[in-house]
Amino acid sequence: MRVALIHALKHSLAPIAASFAKLWPEAELMNLLDDSLSADLAREGRLTDRLTERFLTLGRYAVGTGADGILFTCSAFGPCIEAVARAHAPIPVLKPNEAMIEQAVAMGGKIGLLSTFAPTLASMPPEFPSTVEIVPKLAEGALAALDRGEREQHDSLVAEAAKDLRGCTVIALAQYSMAPAAKLVAEATGRRVLTTPDSAVEKLKNLLATKRA
Repeated sequence: MRVALIHALKHSLAPIAASFAKLWPEAELMNLLDDSLSADLAREGRLTDRLTERFLTLGRYAVGTGADGILFTCSAFGPCIEAVARAHAPIPVLKPNEAMIEQAVAMGGKIGLLSTFAPTLASMPPEFPSTVEIVPKLAEGALAALDRGEREQHDSLVAEAAKDLRGCTVIALAQYSMAPAAKLVAEATGRRVLTTPDSAVEKLKNLLATKRA
């Protein structure tokens, strides 16, 4: 099975590759990176028709290479990804967080949503059921540290921010780039921590296995 991975941040490549290596090493992976998407969203301050068209272009390219499924790893672009899914049904097209959201909701209780990218805290909460209580938290300075190549500083800032979420049943890490910090977050909070890459790989593997059967 060929899976197209589409990224808006270079930091997402290593965490999702690690999850595939651990959970689905047989998958054939193809990576597409447009790291101007996040910068353009931050500058625009909202999702635009032009951004949506760029996502549709990426989706068409991925399908044209023979991809059996598409996984986006950029968490702030939900409506753009939904447009790609509509355009290429029935090929599975997953938003980066949908599998993790399903797992978090199934666990019940209050969900802490921890992010390093501020726009995600505006775009992602509406993806949860309205009956679920979400506690958003931004790990300030963490993404900038990662951009400087300071992974340990990034993970430390994420774990420190997570301490404000101790009242939650589960903590969901919104960015793929945050996955390596999961252990530190769990240690800092004593809470179950979900990561987007592991949840996404498991769901996509199950969807494509069902499709092939």
